[in-house]
Amino acid sequence: MSIFFDLGFAVPTYWIWLGIAIIMAIIEAGTMGLTTIWFALAALVMVFLSFFFNFIPYEIQLFIFLAISSILLFFTRPLAIKKFKTGKEKTNVDSLVGKNALVTKQITEFDRGEVKLNGQIWSARTEDSVTLNEGTKCEVVRIEGVQAVVRALAE
Repeated sequence: MSIFFDLGFAVPTYWIWLGIAIIMAIIEAGTMGLTTIWFALAALVMVFLSFFFNFIPYEIQLFIFLAISSILLFFTRPLAIKKFKTGKEKTNVDSLVGKNALVTKQITEFDRGEVKLNGQIWSARTEDSVTLNEGTKCEVVRIEGVQAVVRALAE
């Protein structure tokens, strides 16, 4: 089965499905959203179906493509997301949030101080403008640039 254009020649539908598969794969490579990959796989299935069963009308091919895409999208995407763990995982600086630190230079409302965090000295300020004296234990609330924002631990 071919799709006829006004140019006077026919393009076999398997070439169209191959084009759709390639376009969807490129979109997936750019987004990594695990969405268009299922359409690319369905289009790849349609390449073989339309090549070997070229008597199937393209309207039915389109229906088969949409059915395969829907099944793959709704039933296998959640499994793939769990497998690839596309959620945000704390790394580097984000992993410091919530850790305890030791004040090595007094922190006041108007002066930044320093804290020792994971063996490194960080410039620090308090979240709530409280004075923290040297030797006080505190908790890192967030990191802003190269500065730790801390609060005193309740003891």
